Amino acid sequence: MGLLPDPSPRERRHVVISVDDHVIEPPDMFDGRLPTALADRAPRIVETDGGRQVWRYEDCDYPNIGLNAVVGRPPEEWSMEPARFDEMRPGCWDIKARIADMDLAGIWASLNFPSLIAGFAGTVFWKSKDPELGLAVLRAWNDWHREVWAGSFPQRIIPLQLPWLADPQLAADEIRTNAARGFKAVSFPELPAQCGLPSLHTGVWDPFFAACEETDTVVCLHTGSAQWAPIPAPDTPFETITTLFPVNALVACADMLWSGIPVRFPRLNITLAEGGLGWAAMLGDRADYVLAHSASGQEGGSWRSDLLPSEVLRRNFWFCSIDDPHAFGALDAVGADRILVESDYPHADSTWPDTQDVIARNVAGLSADDAARITHRNAAGLFRHPLPDDGWLTCSTC
Repeated sequence: MGLLPDPSPRERRHVVISVDDHVIEPPDMFDGRLPTALADRAPRIVETDGGRQVWRYEDCDYPNIGLNAVVGRPPEEWSMEPARFDEMRPGCWDIKARIADMDLAGIWASLNFPSLIAGFAGTVFWKSKDPELGLAVLRAWNDWHREVWAGSFPQRIIPLQLPWLADPQLAADEIRTNAARGFKAVSFPELPAQCGLPSLHTGVWDPFFAACEETDTVVCLHTGSAQWAPIPAPDTPFETITTLFPVNALVACADMLWSGIPVRFPRLNITLAEGGLGWAAMLGDRADYVLAHSASGQEGGSWRSDLLPSEVLRRNFWFCSIDDPHAFGALDAVGADRILVESDYPHADSTWPDTQDVIARNVAGLSADDAARITHRNAAGLFRHPLPDDGWLTCSTC
């Protein structure tokens, strides 16, 4: 497999903060980061008989699926086959190369989710056969992310942690500890019950969400983080599954909304990564209609707020767009102050290296103020992240 030559630097028309990119964990991620007694059981890269490289952890293999790291490769070589590190663009797993790729595409800052060895929300680690090992590995992932990935370029990478899902109270303690270390966000499974965890409706997760609200830690729900997809039939083509990615966000958002968690924690901020925009207005309309045509809003009903569900949506939730050109023409129901953008580097959905062009096309019909909110101001405020000086827009190699 070959890599394409570096693309030319793209024109910087907007300051861009991408709230959904991914890191392909490098082979040395866990080196020296576990207690001595557990070090030899850390996840490690092994070579298979077929010449593949996979992560091995607790006797299970986790390949780097090809479509998770396709930027810079010819489209005719894209596949679901496992990819070796030497078949990936170095920006997938090397932070200096990642910053260079962000500069090429004109992306000022980025929030990065994990890849398959962790699961998008750390679901692999909480399911470890040995919980002590699982917790140590999860903490090692967070340590590496904070110290190496975000710590090397703190102005460019927004620190995101993985939660310890086996114990909501310990997860809450970790949120507070990590917030003091500079973490601004946490990746939480969009539908925890689909992972074998207590549902959002049990109240079990209230200590966790209370800690997130208290520390201003943004709860990020990434499509696919619960290993669930709305697959209509056993022989459904892959294209149907990827077309339905936004359905995950719709279902997760509705479940979170009616759980009452955003009502109980009014300052909680929730993003729907890789979820798109088009469904958000429909959900608000439908939820308000359901409230008016059921007993939920009556005395003793399940909806415990003077606000309408659509108003809670606009207060607590943030909607994320890779490329939704038609949705940007009807923003009134969502509001430009609740929209974020993403490039999804290095996945097959990614707009890299043309992220600037895609975003410029989508916001072309908006006011300069609304365009600035969507491209960077909303994210900078939400994640408390610095913006560049005025010279950044005119420099293609800064």
